[in-house]
Amino acid sequence: MTTTPHLAPSTVDPNEPGIPPEALISYVYAVSRVGSAAEEAIASLAGLGGRSPHTVCAAGLAAVVSSVPEATFGTEGLTAQLEDLERLEVIARTHDAVVEAASRRTAVLPMRLATVYLDDSRVASMLEARSEELHGLLSWLEGHVELGVKVYADPSSAASEQPGAEKPGSALQGPGQAYLRRRQAQRRGRQDAYRAAAAAASRIAEHLTRLASSRVSHRPQQGELASGAGENIANDAYLVPVRSEAEFRAAVAQANGEVPGVRIELTGPWAPYSFVGAVTTEYQGRT
Repeated sequence: MTTTPHLAPSTVDPNEPGIPPEALISYVYAVSRVGSAAEEAIASLAGLGGRSPHTVCAAGLAAVVSSVPEATFGTEGLTAQLEDLERLEVIARTHDAVVEAASRRTAVLPMRLATVYLDDSRVASMLEARSEELHGLLSWLEGHVELGVKVYADPSSAASEQPGAEKPGSALQGPGQAYLRRRQAQRRGRQDAYRAAAAAASRIAEHLTRLASSRVSHRPQQGELASGAGENIANDAYLVPVRSEAEFRAAVAQANGEVPGVRIELTGPWAPYSFVGAVTTEYQGRT
């Protein structure tokens, strides 16, 4: 039986003089255009390993990069980190913070979590090799934000909003019959709530799609990932032009609360993770 090693949070500082440059590799967070505001946005951030991210530029593109220890972010070290929930959370939060900071100032292409290259020259080579594709994606994303729309069905809320939903039984009706009538009413209430939520989700998606450049449907969230009461039945991401964002938000606000037992949640703006295909990791180790 194989056991996963538990690693304490890293205390390795890549700025430390004891770590030679050849022991560092390049972790990539995102790609933007050269001359954009990304470099200014990340200047005050602490990236992975405690070092401020920098940019690697080629072909008119700028990759947001951190130099990280190969011992912990090379193939074996990175695998161990991603299998440790505490370390994985640190990496994910840091990655997201850097991407979000850059995306608030300019269009960026978020990279997949744990995208690493042997060194900055390999990052530059990737930018040159994929320049046409990456420039095209950035042109498409410029002037847009990602907004999330989640639709929840909450049968208990629907029942509480129906006046006189439970009618008193006949004087001749026994306790057993009254119980069965209540259960039948509850079952019909749940079915009605889910049908209403599905219809509301379809209507709001049709309307919002007209205000967006693109839409992606994600798997509904469950458990701790789903916030608030009810069951998440629709979880969509929209790529919305900035000029339409106010109208988009107003449309969601108007739809929310129109149908008893249906709740709509709007999140964002986010970096456009849902609309960017990640660049494949190319770290292969030193030979």
